[in-house]
Amino acid sequence: MTIMSYNPLTDMLQKTEEELRNMPPVNMMLVGNTGAGKSTLINAVFREELATTGQGLPVTKHLRRIEKPGIPLVLYDTRGLELSAEALMGVTEEVLGVIEEKAIDPKEAIHILWYCINAGNNRIEEYEIEMLRKFSEKIPVILVLTQCIGEPTMEFAEMLKRMNLPVAGVATLLAKAYPIGTGITVPPWGLQELVRMSYDLLPEDASYSFINAQQVDIEKKAAVARRWAKGYIATTCGVGFVPVPFSDAAVLVPMQISMLAHITAIFGISMSKATITSLVASIGGTGGATMLGRYIVSNALKFIPGAGTVLGGLISGATAGVLTTALAMSYIELLTIISKREADGKTMPGEEMSSIMKDLYIKYLELSKKKKT
Repeated sequence: MTIMSYNPLTDMLQKTEEELRNMPPVNMMLVGNTGAGKSTLINAVFREELATTGQGLPVTKHLRRIEKPGIPLVLYDTRGLELSAEALMGVTEEVLGVIEEKAIDPKEAIHILWYCINAGNNRIEEYEIEMLRKFSEKIPVILVLTQCIGEPTMEFAEMLKRMNLPVAGVATLLAKAYPIGTGITVPPWGLQELVRMSYDLLPEDASYSFINAQQVDIEKKAAVARRWAKGYIATTCGVGFVPVPFSDAAVLVPMQISMLAHITAIFGISMSKATITSLVASIGGTGGATMLGRYIVSNALKFIPGAGTVLGGLISGATAGVLTTALAMSYIELLTIISKREADGKTMPGEEMSSIMKDLYIKYLELSKKKKT
């Protein structure tokens, strides 16, 4: 591949799409009676109003499968149940049957189950405890108490925690703002704790997909991306890079585009071509050089003591690692800002992306310089 003919935009689009295709879905089961607020919970936690816009296909009499292209998530949801205890035990067998059937294929295996109870009802039935026990024998189960408003619901939650139920955890939350009087609204809360509790119970591959699909905890997206980027830099830049001729620094670009594509996939922002175009432009344009190449040829190395600035000299692997680290960290911070705005229904113009990215990149180079001195 010659750098003169290399197109970062095309490569970024292709590699981001490839990362998403290779991201195995996180497979989740949601169980709960009518009024438990499962659809509200799904739409609050996951991107793109999944319970409303995702395709729902019947799997059994009481189960439907919800998924949507571009989101690495498959949800198995028990449609509104308002049945007798005997009938619900039949639903239990349906759920267990699907869990056992899907366990045959690792890509289809159910990773976690959320059992939802409306805390306002202030009760849990014996048959529900038996259902929890049976489910927990197969996969991790989180008991999710929805509509937690007021002291009685919190007392109910504390009682359930003291019961040592056969579950991996008890999550208390309010998924959607709740008006309680003229001009008074209780804001949503508890969703981040549910996301983090679930993340800790998932296998590694599924946890990356879960972080992509959820929209509640942007800081968790950033933390996962930073951890992955540091590992990438350590193995690819800090160790794998041999000294690179200064004039050929742009050969690093394809490696960095791969890194950026993976980070983009972790964040799971709306990946339109226009967005990718703006992101690539923000890190150096489409002329065959990313911000790394541009800053190298415009004296970015002045930020790194001992790196050398003589044209025709060599860039060490350590120096390449510092520059790539600054690129990764500034890009992650940019995506954090974009994701928070997206969660609020706002967009960021391409010009603003470019300006923020350049400022962040210089900030991280300066931080590297301070660490070296």
